[in-house]
Amino acid sequence: MLLISACSPGLISNEQTASKSTEPMASVLKQSSFISFDGTSLPLRSWLPAEKQATAVMVAVHGFNDYSHFIDGAADYFAAQGIAVYAYDQRGFGAAPDHGLWPGKDVLVADLHAFVGLIRQRFPTKQVFLLGESMGAAVVLHALDRGDVAVDGVILSAPAVWGWDAMPFWQRWALKLAVRIMPAKQFTGESLGVIASDNRDMLIALSRDPLIIKATRVDSMYGLVNLMQAGYDAVDALQLPALIVYGEHDEIIPKQPVLETFGRLSKQSNQQRLYVYKHGYHMLLRDLQAKVVWQDILVWMHDHHAPLPSQQQGLSSAIQ
Repeated sequence: MLLISACSPGLISNEQTASKSTEPMASVLKQSSFISFDGTSLPLRSWLPAEKQATAVMVAVHGFNDYSHFIDGAADYFAAQGIAVYAYDQRGFGAAPDHGLWPGKDVLVADLHAFVGLIRQRFPTKQVFLLGESMGAAVVLHALDRGDVAVDGVILSAPAVWGWDAMPFWQRWALKLAVRIMPAKQFTGESLGVIASDNRDMLIALSRDPLIIKATRVDSMYGLVNLMQAGYDAVDALQLPALIVYGEHDEIIPKQPVLETFGRLSKQSNQQRLYVYKHGYHMLLRDLQAKVVWQDILVWMHDHHAPLPSQQQGLSSAIQ
């Protein structure tokens, strides 16, 4: 159970109870907020090209206990290359409502559907890509599995596909028992000594950021595993062009389920490509070698079959 809490750098114990009505309402895209399908206002950040029209659009979906700020450095880079980047704080995270409480996987997906629809209205002629980090990747996969999301491709960074099927039986039983007897109990995972990135300054800044959730509720861990399982179940149905990136030193999401799941996918189709970065950690987009990953993503967005710079430099290897 504590291993799961280490996903952070949380009250609703029932997934059905967590899922609010998904009856559509009028969603609205404002300058610094996104009004979702049920009228909930979610904080929004955007990074736009300064002197030219966007050539493409990226919607970035943050990970567990994180928020939209996660893409800041990468978004500055992409915007300078002509890519418009948008990211919002998902419910229960960052400055969004119900900070620390799990909203339910279907609500997270409904928000993403609504947001992509608004982006499509604003950029009707541009390619739109989804980038999901860790839990955000599971949200993306689940959203694609639940219905048609009008995007042209996806980038999955350290995808959280460590669901119930991939967990040892003792972890499954411990979490299922804990969510019934102490759903509001919080854990930090600090005693595990897990290293999320080699970028120490960035990690220190996160530890001081009040919008980062430091202690995670048991029911949030339970909800996260449900979401990760849904993401895992959706992988084989992924038809869109996809770039999956994973760090060799990732201590948060175990290597085996990622390589088995996406390695199988990349063997079946050249539409999906899995790359493992030799010096990468869980926070690939914020590691010390983050720009290597940014450059790969940019090249892939322009040409899904082009050789990636990192592979040419011997910094990553393709799993095929």
